[in-house]
Amino acid sequence: MPGDKNVFGEELETCSTNPMTGFFRDGCCRTDVQDLGMHVVCTEVTEEFLEYSKATGNDLSTPNPDFDFPGLKPGDRWCVCALRWKEAMDNGAAPPVVLTSTHESVLELISLEDLKRHSLDLS
Repeated sequence: MPGDKNVFGEELETCSTNPMTGFFRDGCCRTDVQDLGMHVVCTEVTEEFLEYSKATGNDLSTPNPDFDFPGLKPGDRWCVCALRWKEAMDNGAAPPVVLTSTHESVLELISLEDLKRHSLDLS
């Protein structure tokens, strides 16, 4: 969305439209004061992360039509809550990150160095 920036201070790129992700379900990892979970980390989910998330109380693989949630499978891109991603990182289960699609507000909670170590879009 215009005005939203990624971790490099550049225009935030779309994370995924299939499945449609983001707190606002617009494909972008944008946030505002309503998004208490800060769904700002664009990830490519892995089986390991999905299992970790389910074991810690957030089942991301089971569809939930009431919330327009399709259920995720490994390889899907999804806007993950910043603290959930950090928790997964601290426990060795962090999924790879798409930095150009990760909102700059994540830097309030997670260092750019940690994000870069898990990046899909850096050489």
